[in-house]
Parts: sequence; structure tokens; C-alpha cells
Amino acid sequence: MQFISTELPGVILIQPKIFTDERGFFLESYREDRFSGAGIQANFVQDNHSVSAKGVLRGLHYQIRQPQGKLMRVVVGEVFDVAVDLRRGSRTFGNWVGAILSAGNKNELWVPPGFAHGFYVTSEKAEILYKATDYYAPQWERCLLWNDPAIGIDWPLINGGLPILSDKDVKGLSLSAAETYD
Repeated sequence: MQFISTELPGVILIQPKIFTDERGFFLESYREDRFSGAGIQANFVQDNHSVSAKGVLRGLHYQIRQPQGKLMRVVVGEVFDVAVDLRRGSRTFGNWVGAILSAGNKNELWVPPGFAHGFYVTSEKAEILYKATDYYAPQWERCLLWNDPAIGIDWPLINGGLPILSDKDVKGLSLSAAETYD
């Protein structure tokens, strides 16, 4: 496994070692000792499986209490996966980083607690598996506006069109109005 630091301290791109032959492939998607050695100290308590169609944007979600760290990977299709730093004391507060995660590249993205997270589906459909470090708590869930100009995420929108959003995501708040972490 290779652990690659991003522009946002704590957000790490993981490139697994892939063993292939005529039968298919094998990889380790998580191994506690290697993750710990790379500075990812996580106790995962929940696994999630999400399926979305082309053009769907989910996010930017976070929980203001019971914040979740997320280990994201795509097993079908491709997404543009994004993390936004919401830690007020951080020198990268309000900055974002994005990575292409796909069934083809098999990369993973570690998004630690303190960040908003979202993804945009660029393939016909995408299936995402992810681990979380705390339980889903809808009473603490918040949503940052996906297209807030103060953040300036460069989403790879298909033909420049608008993404398909949930009602919750349409009502996301700007960075200046959103609750953030101290």
C-alpha cells in the first residue's frame, strides 16, 4: 500500500498493492497495522454501501457532533471524491481536495473527522463502499453547499450541466453560514 498525503493535512490517498493474474485480482483494502503506520488511527464502527447514477452529487456532508472519519472506495464505476476542511483552527480551513476513485484505479481516500465530504458520479453508475469511525446520527448531520463560491470546488460536471441533488443537498449552507469545528 502507498499512502499519499494531499494538500489537506490528514486527508490521504491510498493506492493498494494489486495482485493480478488470469483469474482476476486481489488487494487488501484495509490493514490496521499499515494504516496505523501511515498515521491513520481509526476505529471503524460502520460500513456503508451507496449506489448512484451518472450525474448524481452527494454532499457535502458532515456531522457536527459524532464526526465521522470515512475510508472511501469505489467498486463499480467512477466518482470525483471531495473533502473540505471545516476545522476553524486549521491553516487549510475552507480548502478542498478532490480525487478520482474508480473500480479501475482501486484507490481509496481517507477523510478524517473535521471535514465535509461529497462525491460526484462520472460513470453510468457507481457503487461506493466506505467505512465510518462513528455511527450515522441524523440529528447532527449538516450539509455544506456543493457549489459555494467561497470554497470553489472544480467539479467535473458532465457537459457543464447541473448535478442531480437531493432536497437536503440543494439546501446546503455556505461556508460562512455553516457550523464548523473549533
